[in-house]
Amino acid sequence: MRNQTDIAALNLRKRTPVGRHLLTGAVLLWFGLLILFPLYGIAREALDYSWTTIRTALHSPASLHAFWMTLILTVAAVVINTVLGTISALVLARQRFFGKMLLESSIDLPFAISPVVAGFMLILLFGPNGWLGPVLERMNAKIVYAFPGMLLATLFVTMPFVIKEILPVLREFGAEQEECAAVLGANKWQTFRRVTLPSIRWGLGYGVTLTIARSIGEFGAVLVVSGSIIQKTQTATLRVHDQFTDLNYAGAFSAALVLALVSFVILNVIQYVNRRKGVN
Repeated sequence: MRNQTDIAALNLRKRTPVGRHLLTGAVLLWFGLLILFPLYGIAREALDYSWTTIRTALHSPASLHAFWMTLILTVAAVVINTVLGTISALVLARQRFFGKMLLESSIDLPFAISPVVAGFMLILLFGPNGWLGPVLERMNAKIVYAFPGMLLATLFVTMPFVIKEILPVLREFGAEQEECAAVLGANKWQTFRRVTLPSIRWGLGYGVTLTIARSIGEFGAVLVVSGSIIQKTQTATLRVHDQFTDLNYAGAFSAALVLALVSFVILNVIQYVNRRKGVN
C-alpha cells in the first residue's frame, strides 16, 4: 500500500512540474519583496556611509542609551513573562475554575489590539489625568513617560508568547507523570523541576525567543507611553524613528542595520528551537 502511495505521489510530481515551479517562484517572490529586499535596502543605505560615520552614530550617548534601554526592557520582559507565563499555563492546563474559558481566550487580546491602542489604554489608566493618576501623584510614583510604563507596554504586547507555546505541550503531556512523582514523595518544586520542566523546555525556549524578538522590535505601545525622551525613555526602535524624522539618515540606517542583524540571529535561534521542539 505504501509503495502504491509513493508511486502515485511520484507520478503526480512528474505531471505537474510547471505548476510546482510557478508556486515556488511566487512564494520566493513574495518572500523577497516583503523581507529580503527591505533588508537589502537597509544594509545598502547604511553601508553607503563610511565606517567612521556609522561608528560615530552608534556610539553617540543617545544611541548607546537607546540600545541599553532596549536591553533592559527586553531582559525584564523575558524574566517576568517567562515566570508568570509558565505559572499561567500551568494553571490553565491543570486547574478548573469559573471563567477559565474567558481567561484563556483573553490571552490572544494583545494580538488583536493595536500596540498604539494598548499604549493609550495605559495612559488612560496611569496617566496624569487617568483613572489612577491622582493616586499615583499623591504617592509620588510615575508610570507613564517613565520606565515602568514602558515595561508595562512591553509586557502587554509580549504576554501571550510563552503561554501559547507551552500550554498545548502541557495538555499533550498530561498530568500522569506529575501525579506519579507526587505519589513517590516528590514535592511540587521537585516535580516541576524534574518532570514538568524537561517536557516543556523546547516550547518554553521558543516562547522566550519570540518574547525577545517582540520586545526588541516593539514600537507603537512604547512610543505612546514613553514620549520618546532622548536619553531617558528612548529605545532603539524609537531612536531609529527619531533619527529618520530628523533627517539624520546615517544614524537611522546604522541603528536599523544593527536591529536587523539582531533579528536575523534571533530568527535562526527560533528556527533551531522550533526544530528541536518538533523532534522532542
